[in-house]
Amino acid sequence: MRYLKNFWKYKGLLREFVARDLKVKYRRSFLGYLWSLLSPLLMMIVLTAVFSSFFKFDIPNYPVYLLSGQIIFTFFSESTSMSMTSILSGGSLIKKVYVPKYIFPVSRVLSSFVTLLFSLVAIFIVILFTGVKITPEVLFFPFPLLCILIFSIGMGLIMSVLAVYFRDMLHLYTILLSAWTYLTPIFYPISIVPDYVKTIIYSNPLYYYVEAFRDVVLYNQLPDFHTNFMCILFSLISLGLGLTIFYKNQKNFVLHI
Repeated sequence: MRYLKNFWKYKGLLREFVARDLKVKYRRSFLGYLWSLLSPLLMMIVLTAVFSSFFKFDIPNYPVYLLSGQIIFTFFSESTSMSMTSILSGGSLIKKVYVPKYIFPVSRVLSSFVTLLFSLVAIFIVILFTGVKITPEVLFFPFPLLCILIFSIGMGLIMSVLAVYFRDMLHLYTILLSAWTYLTPIFYPISIVPDYVKTIIYSNPLYYYVEAFRDVVLYNQLPDFHTNFMCILFSLISLGLGLTIFYKNQKNFVLHI
């Protein structure tokens, strides 16, 4: 409860940090926030041209399939990568005045989430152009987005701590994300992978967030109980671990930044 009160007390500062991150991201950019729409569309066009011929018989509406997975994974990748460097880049401010340190990684995740919301326009444009049926189930789309947001906040807190103590994580995480991409069925159907790989994929939290999002925007159905349960479970575990690790180590940040 104390942490929630502290979070509410500094909500204005958090909002300013999010606005600052967005301004820095699109500084001197001619198209500005339009890149949040154009970037996933352009990537989708390229990947669809490359992979659709391989999977066209297995995946109907492949552009929507691809874009829905791409948007979810891109948000996670970008938000956690930005969170990782948040404490290090905010070191000068942390040493001068009291600022709740969790604001730094959380603001990075929230700014990436704003970009994700802009990217949703891209997927609905593709849905309209490809003729995917829109049903009332699509109104359930905030649920997987909320779950991946909570999961990313937890992971962002963890990664920000690791980066303070182990600078090599800044490079190792890039490699980890590359492997994580291939273990998440973004551009391929899970039906083509061998059983032993499926076991690994089923232990991948992002698999459930991607599947839940696809269920409502592509397959016109609500995610089943197992998918919803796993989405919630991984989110709570990530947030719990993130808060625990962050609060146990934050007092020593000034000694390492």
